[in-house]
Amino acid sequence: MSRPARPHLALPPWLAHALRTQRGPVPWSAVTRGALAAGPLLLVAVLAGRVSLGVVAAIAAMLAGINDRPGSRRVSVQRIGMPALAGAVGVLGGTYAGDHLAAVALTLVLTGLGLLAGSVSAVGPVASAAGTQVLVAAAIGAGMPLPESGWERAVAYVVGAVWLLSLRLVLPTPGSLVGDFRFDGERDAVAGVYDAVAALLDAVGSGRATARRVALTAALDHAQDALTGPRLRRYSSSSAERRLHAQYAAALPLAEAATALAWTGEPVPTRASEGPRRLAAAVRDNTHTGPLPAPSRSAPALRALDDALLHAAEAFDRGKENRDLHTRRRTVKDLVRSVFGAGGREYGLRVALCFGASAGIAQALHHAQWYGQHQHWYWLPATAVFLVKPDLGPLVSRVLCRAAGTVLGALLFAGFAAVLPRPEGLIALVALSGALIPVATRHFAAQTAVVTVLVLALVMVGGEPQASVSRIGETLLACAIVLVVGHLPMPGQRGGGVRARLGAAGRAAYAYLAHVLRESDPRDTAPGPDPRAHRWTLRREAYRALAEARTAIALAAAELPALARHTEGADEVVHTLERLVDATTACAVHLDDSGRLTPRHTAQLTELLDELAQERVRVGLRIPEAPEVRLAG
Repeated sequence: MSRPARPHLALPPWLAHALRTQRGPVPWSAVTRGALAAGPLLLVAVLAGRVSLGVVAAIAAMLAGINDRPGSRRVSVQRIGMPALAGAVGVLGGTYAGDHLAAVALTLVLTGLGLLAGSVSAVGPVASAAGTQVLVAAAIGAGMPLPESGWERAVAYVVGAVWLLSLRLVLPTPGSLVGDFRFDGERDAVAGVYDAVAALLDAVGSGRATARRVALTAALDHAQDALTGPRLRRYSSSSAERRLHAQYAAALPLAEAATALAWTGEPVPTRASEGPRRLAAAVRDNTHTGPLPAPSRSAPALRALDDALLHAAEAFDRGKENRDLHTRRRTVKDLVRSVFGAGGREYGLRVALCFGASAGIAQALHHAQWYGQHQHWYWLPATAVFLVKPDLGPLVSRVLCRAAGTVLGALLFAGFAAVLPRPEGLIALVALSGALIPVATRHFAAQTAVVTVLVLALVMVGGEPQASVSRIGETLLACAIVLVVGHLPMPGQRGGGVRARLGAAGRAAYAYLAHVLRESDPRDTAPGPDPRAHRWTLRREAYRALAEARTAIALAAAELPALARHTEGADEVVHTLERLVDATTACAVHLDDSGRLTPRHTAQLTELLDELAQERVRVGLRIPEAPEVRLAG
């Protein structure tokens, strides 16, 4: 007799997340930039006799390297540059605060800065990176014993970040060597949208359709980000740039038609996906499309797909751009809602408590001479800043990874320090660590280990003794502080970040639905922009907001049960919102074809809105009242 199979033991979500690692090819171009960033800067400073300024510049280059993520050159200007400017301001302000304020006053100032930076971090990824750098740099400026003045440190900080950014803008990457050097990542991102459309068409009528629609949303988000930058503008004089924007714009109606087909659930002929795949190849190779296979026109969504392919062929061959198509920027009201809303308040309070408490405790230990001869009290608040960031993962996962990574990195550095010559061996170790950062960012523990080695090497190059033991102790203390603060009760409802993302997704979904229903109302004759172009913009905003809500919910679900329970049911709400946006897209395509909604469309919309009304009350979601749904025509 065979033995019965043992039941599979699933790890708890908080532990499974800590062990999860991102996969993908090695970013060799980013590895090269990392090797040429902090190490060479430090070498030049040593040769020039300005070691302390070289340490500051190397720290800035290291932090810029952490923000050097895949994407276009133009995106990197904002992704690296804005946090770097915030860091320079932090170094300047922290230096003067540390020089002129007593310990208690300095702690209060740093606490207030943590409240502001934490609230602003709720705006988005770039704002979060800027908030992190301003706090880390302020702690370094206030606590690092350097002979230079505040403005000299700030200039050195800017030089370090600008050096890494210059490498990103100047050095070629594998993708840019094939075609136009200016388009580093943009072409591949736009081509990925057409590939995602083809994959969704292949999955129509199967159980893979929902996952493929999510992948299409991610591809559109990536392309939209890649085309955003200081020099790549829609009305640029460059015909190549205008053509690339036109190719992205032409993908929007294709994505709409594919989503509508997925909503119907009826399989489509295989040749329907051949056109988008040929368009993807044309984008990558910067060539003409040639003849495209026409899909069947037997249903409204298939007719919309055929029309979208014809429009795309014209845009590819002539570079014609729809000038009414635009991406709506976040208004001041949206930014204020993010900063002062539930998510911003909760995040700001926790960052302020962690940053302020760690700064106060560190200074108390430092003045009590518990730190011995090491002048590193700023390490404790700087470590707490990284630990308190929710976009780096769930709280317990961050703490476990930070502790393990710090211990591993400190032990590795202790071994290197015992055998490497000084300072040339340590400078080489800094360069090696900089090269490993782009790979190590796939897991927080690995990133922590690499950064620990780099920072300890910088400390020794700066003339201080080996500090592995104190680094481990301060990190474990920071972990304890963040764990305590992370579980403290806060004013208002817990899970504010998730609820804020859900609220934004709900408002975007309802705005999209209301616009589509207004298009179907013959009594609505108010002037305005091209309704289809505006509809595509609203659709993009709705799906993007839903993707951000999904990410926040997944992170919250991987917390310890005491924290995860505050966002229970949020995944059901976002799933219903996604179904509502899918149904709205199907309605929009059908209205373009026939001018009226069918009973199936209205019944589906009404059912979903009723579900949302019940879930909104249960979860406590604040979104506007749903628009009225009626049979059009």
